[in-house]
Amino acid sequence: MDESPTRDPGSTPDRISDRDETETERLDRNWNELLQELRVTQTGTQLLTGFLLAVAFQQRFTSLDGFEVGVYLVLVALTAGATILGLAPVSLHRALFRRGLRKRMVHTASVLLDVILVLVAAAITGTVLLIFDVVAGLTAGLVAAGITAAVVVVLWLLVPRRERRA
Repeated sequence: MDESPTRDPGSTPDRISDRDETETERLDRNWNELLQELRVTQTGTQLLTGFLLAVAFQQRFTSLDGFEVGVYLVLVALTAGATILGLAPVSLHRALFRRGLRKRMVHTASVLLDVILVLVAAAITGTVLLIFDVVAGLTAGLVAAGITAAVVVVLWLLVPRRERRA
């Protein structure tokens, strides 16, 4: 078998694939890889959502000020949105299964996953803000949230972008 890289049939001209696969095989692989990514995000999102839902039933919840309650409600909305979007590919698959629309499913699921990552990043950052605010004060919360957001930007955006270019 020739070991030289071949053009990925569905890719842009500047992208080379070393896989010897048909477009259908590539789409199946892409779909499976997206499902694995969704599994990881769903687990984290579900844990964060569970934590947030439990917070409302704690005695100390009534001592939160208006800002903290507002942050809390935004966090619940973010994690609910991420959970809903994380399950959307299941519905998409059910609707498009066996209709020869795998390319559309892969594209749509990929876009959904990008949005999920934004929601999860915001939810993680906001959760850090809320916890630090309640425990150590608003200034500590803002600093901790800023650091969290910076780490997310570096690890989730800048490092992958650098690696893609390398």
